[in-house]
Amino acid sequence: MSNDVVFDFARADRIGLSEAVFCAGKSPQQIASILDAARERDAGLLLTRLDEHKLTALPATLKAAIDWCPTSRTAFFGPLPPISIAGKLGIVAAGTSDAPAAREAERTLRHAGVEATVIIDVGVAGLWRLMDRIEEIRRFPVVIAVAGMDAALASVLGGLYGGVLICVPTSVGYGAAEEGRTALNAMLASCASGLLVTNIDNGYGAASAALRILGTMGLP
Repeated sequence: MSNDVVFDFARADRIGLSEAVFCAGKSPQQIASILDAARERDAGLLLTRLDEHKLTALPATLKAAIDWCPTSRTAFFGPLPPISIAGKLGIVAAGTSDAPAAREAERTLRHAGVEATVIIDVGVAGLWRLMDRIEEIRRFPVVIAVAGMDAALASVLGGLYGGVLICVPTSVGYGAAEEGRTALNAMLASCASGLLVTNIDNGYGAASAALRILGTMGLP
């Protein structure tokens, strides 16, 4: 492994969550070094923010072991655990433009063996779309809500759904949306009680929080 990369392969043993490879800011050579080390250990890895340029620049032998999702810019490398939990977690996205963060959360969960149900394009500008799915959403003990612009979905769900609600503001929206800061502030300032809020576009972080919560339920 490269001298400037110290990957934490023991993290899962300590906290139950494996370290992911955050590819933004890493060179293809650094990413390849991590993947080579994982292959030596027969370890499966989750890669986040892996763009097509860096994927293309990886050696062919490594690319052959990668399952890449262009929407979420995530990749699975090496062995993928089987699904051990299903039906416990929903991911609800306000609009189709919020899908990248929603899919990042979905893929993060899948890499941990958790199958999530994803419901997209139920923003409150057409409230009937959400109400058509609300009984389905209420069946999940944990829900991740993903929304940009004014992020009203979080407050509305917070008043309709009684389980754990983890909110992801996205950078979707025109100028006043301020690249997700308006959505972040709206979620933090929501009048709905008990919402948990992640950083902007951080589907990975929301999924990791959900895994910790599921762990306290004795599920993973």
